[in-house]
Amino acid sequence: MRTTYMAKPNDINRKWYIVDATDVSLGRLASVVASVLRGKNKPTFTPNVDTGDNVIVINASKIALTGRKASGKIYYHHTGFPGGLKSRTAGNFRAQNPEKLIETSVQGMLPKNSLGHQMALKLHVYAGEDHKHEAQKPEVLDITNLI
Repeated sequence: MRTTYMAKPNDINRKWYIVDATDVSLGRLASVVASVLRGKNKPTFTPNVDTGDNVIVINASKIALTGRKASGKIYYHHTGFPGGLKSRTAGNFRAQNPEKLIETSVQGMLPKNSLGHQMALKLHVYAGEDHKHEAQKPEVLDITNLI
């Protein structure tokens, strides 16, 4: 009788990928990156084990927001104090903190538990071209083929 392969944490080989976010739609980038962080692009994917790879996103400040999302999409957060509901548009969010915009989008597509948090720690986002992970020799991930 054949059984389904279940990956073990010791058997996982992690790779490093680099993604250029220049003129790529935010949602499409986030869905591809979340899939790689989860490990769904590997044949050894196991839902209860973190089998994903590390992803570096560069040029986050040049991400594309299609339609009227720059002015119409609103992100809310609460300070914890009475009347502390704060809001800002996606365009304002991109101008002030583009790294956080991509991190928020990707985290929304990951599991909402400790495993999802562990996957989110493997995401590294930079607003410009420079990053500090040259020693890991990341491979270029062309997301136009994956979309």
